[in-house]
Amino acid sequence: MENLIDNKSDKLFSTIYPNPAGETVFLLHGGPGFPSGFSVVADNLRNNFQVILFHQRGTKKSPCKSKNYSMKAYLSDMEAVRKFYEIDKFHLWGHSWGGLYAQIYAEKYPENLLSLFLCSPGSGTNLEWKQTEKEVMQFNKSKCTFWEWTKMGMNNLLGIFGCDKAYRRLFTQVMKNYNSGFIETNNFGIDFDDVKAAPINKTRPEIIKYPLLKKLENPGFKITVIYGDRDIYKSSQDFVIKRYTTAEVITIPNSGHLPWLHNLPEYIRILTAHFE
Repeated sequence: MENLIDNKSDKLFSTIYPNPAGETVFLLHGGPGFPSGFSVVADNLRNNFQVILFHQRGTKKSPCKSKNYSMKAYLSDMEAVRKFYEIDKFHLWGHSWGGLYAQIYAEKYPENLLSLFLCSPGSGTNLEWKQTEKEVMQFNKSKCTFWEWTKMGMNNLLGIFGCDKAYRRLFTQVMKNYNSGFIETNNFGIDFDDVKAAPINKTRPEIIKYPLLKKLENPGFKITVIYGDRDIYKSSQDFVIKRYTTAEVITIPNSGHLPWLHNLPEYIRILTAHFE
């Protein structure tokens, strides 16, 4: 079931897999500015839970007329979706940038969470985001030929100037790099036409401007953090691990940044254990 939710002048395109008997799980996609489907993730939850996901502001079918990409605006989106579906407490699942989005929400509204599942999450805001970006850049460079890396640089520059097509070309190469050595990378079914420059360019400085996330000593809910053994994030993982001292931290073997694509059986095992 799909709904377009109002949040002041902005719209949020949401999908709900109803399950009145189950608790609710919210899924937050990565990016920023790069919406991705989570059919595999949702399919492994929907039999026992009600699952809700939405296109983040400015992506795909969620127009952002306000052009406001502050973290306050992102937090208000989560609250708008939660209130629309009349959900009091829920489980929160976030991947990559969505994992950082989830952490920002958890710091602001911990009372709303039943649990937190961070799947290869972005490591932090402010200076921690800058370190994360350096790691991602180094990872991509290690996966590219000289010419591929040169083209990535050119497309990134054009994207910064607002060219959607350049960012689409950039993300095409990025996703090939992320999946190289795990799955076929030539035709792996991701729709890059939905990549937009505005949410990418306008969200990044807001993440850097946002205060460093605080340590969550006694969250009152279960936290699981997973990374692939060949993830794009390296030493910056420590920011997350030290932030959530009660979390169960798991490294998935034979996996990169997209564990449900790279090692599905192990990913399902960990997901199932978290939600038991």
